[in-house]
Amino acid sequence: MVELIKVKPLTDEYLESIGFYWHTDEDNSSYVADELVVVSDEEAEAYYEAANELYDMFVEAGDYVIENDLFHEINIPFNLVENIKLSWENDVHWHIYGRFDFAGGIDGKPIKLLEFNADTPTALFETAIIQWALLKYNGMDEERQFNSVYEAIRDNFKRLVTLSEDVSNFEELYEGWKILFSSIKGSIEDENTTRLLQSIASEAGFETEFAFVDEVEFSSEDGIFYNDRNFEFWFKLIPWENIAIEEGELALILTEIIKNQKAIILNPSYTLMFQSKAFMKILWDLFPNHPLLLETSFEPLEGKAYVEKKAFGREGENTVIYAPDGSIIEKKDGEYGNFKSIYQEYVELPVDSEGRSYQAGVFFAYEGCGLGYRRGGKILDNFSKFVGHVIR
Repeated sequence: MVELIKVKPLTDEYLESIGFYWHTDEDNSSYVADELVVVSDEEAEAYYEAANELYDMFVEAGDYVIENDLFHEINIPFNLVENIKLSWENDVHWHIYGRFDFAGGIDGKPIKLLEFNADTPTALFETAIIQWALLKYNGMDEERQFNSVYEAIRDNFKRLVTLSEDVSNFEELYEGWKILFSSIKGSIEDENTTRLLQSIASEAGFETEFAFVDEVEFSSEDGIFYNDRNFEFWFKLIPWENIAIEEGELALILTEIIKNQKAIILNPSYTLMFQSKAFMKILWDLFPNHPLLLETSFEPLEGKAYVEKKAFGREGENTVIYAPDGSIIEKKDGEYGNFKSIYQEYVELPVDSEGRSYQAGVFFAYEGCGLGYRRGGKILDNFSKFVGHVIR
């Protein structure tokens, strides 16, 4: 059983004062739980080690996909393949941050990878800022969390310049490069998450600006511009698959920009390989029966419960849980039906005394750096709650 402790919730006024406006769901319930998951030091360390080991496995599998031209198998749009290869081949295309989603890790259940949100992970604000603030607000020791997300991402921005673990010589190497941060107009969550990343990059030492994507100019020959200023780096909280499918011309221009070395895009396009849930099949082929992995196939599994997911589905949409006999346990419709299906062994998530399920999200920025939980039903959707944690 998941152990919880009750805490005094942060007020809406406080949350809005720090830019967190998506604190209330459509049913008027609070999105951030007034409870914390109790985690042991050993459990926190295991999450950290799992993220680090898995990232190394993802890199090895990424090499395998590229060497064997398996882009179609993992549902990568054809107009991003060259971009992915270019970004993979050069270390300057640094992966700033991602989030592993895990089943287990608490209540004696083993950690199992569900997927890796490597391109545009959500819950950054909640994990890095809100759950830390909850401890402080309740007079608890803020150090009693697995949560160095802010500092880890700050150092990872510095690695855009140092290209090494050591970031102490950032100031010596930095040449006044600028990062432009962009999201799509109309989503306050995307905008303020992007502005949080902008703030972290500014603290790292970069000159930064923010612009909505429709305000940015792109030139194959000259690079990326906003207000007649050229930017060496462009961070976009816009999924690569959306750019490929909905903005095909932009996808081609971005490839030319990278080819001509006129700008570096964050997160790099190779993170779309990691983001694809079909990548789990590649991992299973390369690391069969690895203790952190679940069996994954391009065909329904036989003799066991399994989950059907879409390669690029989000918020639990187009997810179906099947019993061993093929009957449906639970199903959620959605708008991602055109993407490829994958079939992953089903495992029960840890549950609390009220039967609510918990999925761990572990952020990765050069190393595992922070833990938070989502709580909901068997299929976690956009009504799931964010639950912080405390180490005891």
